[in-house]
Amino acid sequence: MAVRNRLIHATPREVWAVLTDGSRYADWVVGTSESRVARGQWPEVGSALEYTVRIGPWTGSGTTVVRHVKAASELELEVDSGPLGTARVAIEIRPWGEQSLVIVDEHPLRGIGGTLHNAALDTLIQVRHRDMLGRLAKVVEESADRQRQSV
Repeated sequence: MAVRNRLIHATPREVWAVLTDGSRYADWVVGTSESRVARGQWPEVGSALEYTVRIGPWTGSGTTVVRHVKAASELELEVDSGPLGTARVAIEIRPWGEQSLVIVDEHPLRGIGGTLHNAALDTLIQVRHRDMLGRLAKVVEESADRQRQSV
């Protein structure tokens, strides 16, 4: 299991605003070049986003489905990456003073990722999460700064 956390200099509400904006998914999820709502009202349980991944000349797509949501604090997703399989990604937001502690917990469920799951794969996921949480922090903090300046 790969668990990583990051302190984000914004309120839980400001973090939640980014997580619940399906059009911003590609802004913070590593490897994703674009995203769009596929069904439902994101992030209600059962709603889904489709995303595109581009690596050099290769393009792939996948789907992310909301499996659990607790407004402003918990979002659990099932990410389906086609032949690579599916993974559970749980994102928890905890108030930390005036800031937010964001915890990401990812575990492969099905497919090749689930079959080959081991400590080495968790290490790669940890590296990806470090980058993803860095991107999320940047997006959230920039959005929060813009909102504060416009008030």
